[in-house]
Amino acid sequence: MQSHTSGPETEVLSVHDCWKYLRAASVCRVAVVTGGEPEIFPVNYVPDNGTVVFRTASGTKLDAVLAGSAIALEADGFNKYGTIAWSVVVKGTAAVVDSQESFQEAADAGLSPWESGSKDHLVRVTPSEVTGRRFVINPPSRWWPPLDSGQP
Repeated sequence: MQSHTSGPETEVLSVHDCWKYLRAASVCRVAVVTGGEPEIFPVNYVPDNGTVVFRTASGTKLDAVLAGSAIALEADGFNKYGTIAWSVVVKGTAAVVDSQESFQEAADAGLSPWESGSKDHLVRVTPSEVTGRRFVINPPSRWWPPLDSGQP
């Protein structure tokens, strides 16, 4: 791991550590570009042999995937004490997967829709870049300057 310029306690994660954190979480945000505008959606996902898969219904996410839009996923979390946070970003290409075997493998890995309704499309994101960082969470007193009690 290398120090990152964001702060003295920020570390750049290795690709191996990024995948470790991705396996430890189940929710991420998917970012796509549609009509020249960015759109972001929360999805549940599973890592699968160096890729990330999620299910979706027809709509904006699926349309962006079918159009070959750029895609990024971000997952983050923190340790059980709430003192160290991490964030991982996966950038890559996405494709709809049609095989019943892939659906079964995703289900066996624990991927199932959280929201009611049909999520008939399985999307696989193949990364071109996986990056992440981990950092110590500062106490709130360090986030904001003290309030001046002499001001209204």
